[in-house]
Amino acid sequence: MNKKVTITAEDFESLTSNQDLRSLLDKKNISYNKVKRTLSYNNELRLLQIELVKLQRYVSSQKKRVAIIFEGRDAAGKGGNIRRFMEHLNPRSSRLVALNKPTDVEKGQWYFQRYIKELPNPGEIVFFDRSWYNRAVVEPVMGFCSDRQYKDFLLQVPEFEHMMYEDGVIIIKFWLSITKEEQLKRFEGRNEDPLKRWKFSPVDRQGQNLWDKYTHYKSEMYSKTHTTYSPWMIVKTNNKKIARLEAIRHVLSQFDYEGKSEAGTILNPDPNIVMRYYRSINNEID
Repeated sequence: MNKKVTITAEDFESLTSNQDLRSLLDKKNISYNKVKRTLSYNNELRLLQIELVKLQRYVSSQKKRVAIIFEGRDAAGKGGNIRRFMEHLNPRSSRLVALNKPTDVEKGQWYFQRYIKELPNPGEIVFFDRSWYNRAVVEPVMGFCSDRQYKDFLLQVPEFEHMMYEDGVIIIKFWLSITKEEQLKRFEGRNEDPLKRWKFSPVDRQGQNLWDKYTHYKSEMYSKTHTTYSPWMIVKTNNKKIARLEAIRHVLSQFDYEGKSEAGTILNPDPNIVMRYYRSINNEID
């Protein structure tokens, strides 16, 4: 019979770093693959977040305006991605935009009007947890807009984004891709966790039933709004942690900021995880 190996309180008290913990587990011949993956992820995330801080300093000093949009099906990981991006950024020059449904007054305005006032100021990075692209997928799927409003939106988006591009706003658009099976698994996890139950809404509940309808409108959105100046970047997110790291890498790869050459990790994203819309077609990504 194998003797059970334990780690004592004294062992833990002697640890001063993650490397010490790994050495201790190796010494006691304890399998720790899951721990190893977690430690590796945490270390990689820290190195990338250091680069994000450098990037923010560059954006601020050069008065750049950066808008990073996160779209995707419900439970694809938009909020989790944004949290890792913003975790160590200076809140004075970074901001989260997650708008509620439009008010009666906003419903009577030009559709883009309430988003215009949220665009980044000089030296600022703004993260959109959903954006004007609500009208591209969620609204038509759920019947929250008319067919005329939907068609007008698709015609206006390229012009709207081209005006921003010409005025110097840097737009990065992510679609977080998730499989139907993984979405169901995450929905069930939300219902079981009292700390996450608030995330589950009636709209979420329809996500599985209306999967094919979402797919149709998502494809229409890609074909009408993927442009050279504002392309869609598709991120495979069934593995949340890998998706977060690769999304950060993509953003970092778009800028030539001071200190980039001294980065302690790879800054180019895995092309099998993050890819442009046209390449995703051949990879059969949702």
